[in-house]
Amino acid sequence: MKIIQMLPTMSYGDAVGNDVLALHNVLVKNGYETGIYAENIDPRLPEELVKKISEMPKLSKKDVVIWHMAIGTDLNYKIAKLSARKMMIYHNITPAHFFEPYSSTSCRLCLEGEEQLRYLANKVDYCLADSGYNKQDLIERGGCTGKIDVLPILIPFSDYEKKPDAKVIRKYRNDGYTNILFTGRIAPNKKQEDVIRAFYMYQKYYNPKSRLFLVGSSGGMEAYSNKLKGYVKELELKNVIFTGHIKFDEILAYYTLADVFLCMSEHEGFCVPLVEAMCFDVPIIAYDCTAIGDTLGGAGIMLSGKDPLEAAGMVDYLMQHPEVKEKVVQGQRERLKYFEHDRIEEQFLNYLRDFLGE
Repeated sequence: MKIIQMLPTMSYGDAVGNDVLALHNVLVKNGYETGIYAENIDPRLPEELVKKISEMPKLSKKDVVIWHMAIGTDLNYKIAKLSARKMMIYHNITPAHFFEPYSSTSCRLCLEGEEQLRYLANKVDYCLADSGYNKQDLIERGGCTGKIDVLPILIPFSDYEKKPDAKVIRKYRNDGYTNILFTGRIAPNKKQEDVIRAFYMYQKYYNPKSRLFLVGSSGGMEAYSNKLKGYVKELELKNVIFTGHIKFDEILAYYTLADVFLCMSEHEGFCVPLVEAMCFDVPIIAYDCTAIGDTLGGAGIMLSGKDPLEAAGMVDYLMQHPEVKEKVVQGQRERLKYFEHDRIEEQFLNYLRDFLGE
């Protein structure tokens, strides 16, 4: 019996790709014959690790395909025709309206993804969702009526123990500035403009000696990125740093430097950076929407609205009250236990064995 993971694009360093690799390691460790197959493969990934779908072996009814669903692709129709048993891991599909002003391609792929999700609803045998929000989305938007279990993304926390980039640390550490961080690809659903707006209020009314790090790639979203940079210029804001795509040790450095993690995103299926911020003891302030509440699980500080002055005031309150900041961090440490690698790995294996009838 083979257990094959499939997805349209295997990227380097994104949440879905990292989840695929983490699950692959679990399958190998537990003696399953497995492999990863994709149509598009980031060249930085080892050739022997991820292979083209055209190289996928013939599958029998005893074999299993784990299909990672996050975007529109013709593969969604091909998956349905495979003779193998089908498990779908649902990472959510960003609503197309976010992309309408910036990328017709992204808009089209998201619309196609929603249509194909409904097509697959009765053609897969079992579903796993990254969050409770994703499970509900599968039912409401995807029309899924089969069994759905919730499995958070499997995060290899040992990666975050690696040494952060020394050059970035030296550039910004111990200069008296308050560092506000948001990590995530530059994308309109993540609403970096609302983070900028809140930072403007914080810098103007609370602390001129402050800095904003927007860490993430703008690949494919250049029009949105340019709009954000134009907005910063229009506001005459200082100390807003767009890092672009950077190496992992540089990302670690920005988490190390951060005083507060501020998230104003309007659509997340899980939001790995929230867990990363918890890992680095960075207190989180986040707008409560989609999967944010599921991931935080009562930790951090949740905002019910998007008033930039309220968000700025909350940043200031944390910075002025270290005992409150410590309490927030302690709550995040407790929540982090829920995402422990061994716990999620065991949960995945239990779900898999039940599905296989082992």
